[in-house]
Amino acid sequence: MQSSFPIVFKNGQTAQVLNVEPEQDLASALVAVNLTEPRPVLVAIGGASLISDEDLQRLQRLFSEVLAPLAQELGLIVADGGTDAGVMRLMGQGREEISGTFPLVGVSPVGLVKLPDAETSSTELTDLEPHHTHFFLVPGEQWGDESRWLAGIASQIAGNYPSVTVLINGGSIALVDATENLKVHRPLVVIEGSGRLADEIAEAVNHPEQAIRQEVANLTEAGEITLFDLEDSFTQFEAILRKKFLPL
Repeated sequence: MQSSFPIVFKNGQTAQVLNVEPEQDLASALVAVNLTEPRPVLVAIGGASLISDEDLQRLQRLFSEVLAPLAQELGLIVADGGTDAGVMRLMGQGREEISGTFPLVGVSPVGLVKLPDAETSSTELTDLEPHHTHFFLVPGEQWGDESRWLAGIASQIAGNYPSVTVLINGGSIALVDATENLKVHRPLVVIEGSGRLADEIAEAVNHPEQAIRQEVANLTEAGEITLFDLEDSFTQFEAILRKKFLPL
């Protein structure tokens, strides 16, 4: 079985990394990074582009005041794309702000990211987010190649426990992420008002009679989608997630 290896970021955070083989069994991948105990999983997808400073500040609070504390309280494992951008950066910062100890797992294409101690002059490689605890570097040379791996790894971690996907903002890659997570029957919570794909999906859910992209229409028919308006109370958002993770 392939073994994982540690990396150390400039902030002193240590993470375990596994280079995943193309046909690798996901159960063995989890064993390699010591994530063998099934736990509920929150999958965070999307971005933080083309939004106002005010909405970005509110999104930052959403992570530090709801998502990170809830993950800590409920013993969740959080999984995302692992790079130092968008929702992945917000999730890492949220975990840091509350001094969280919950595992934060990044799933990234091996051909597009660089390790913190790697010697490379390429400006095309993307940094990993430095507050994550585990990384699966999966086969791929394009963004979106990691999407099915992210969905599959999250399902493997969760086992019979609940898992939920949260979509914030997002573009074409988030559309692939959302599609792959709905394929494995993971409910999707969409943050309406966060822009781009999230708002497009919200519009499709609220007004299905209007003309929309076929890819988005397909999403609304693929599985369970719940909307939360970014302007609403964070207490309401927390209640939505608690209901999904702690069903009666």
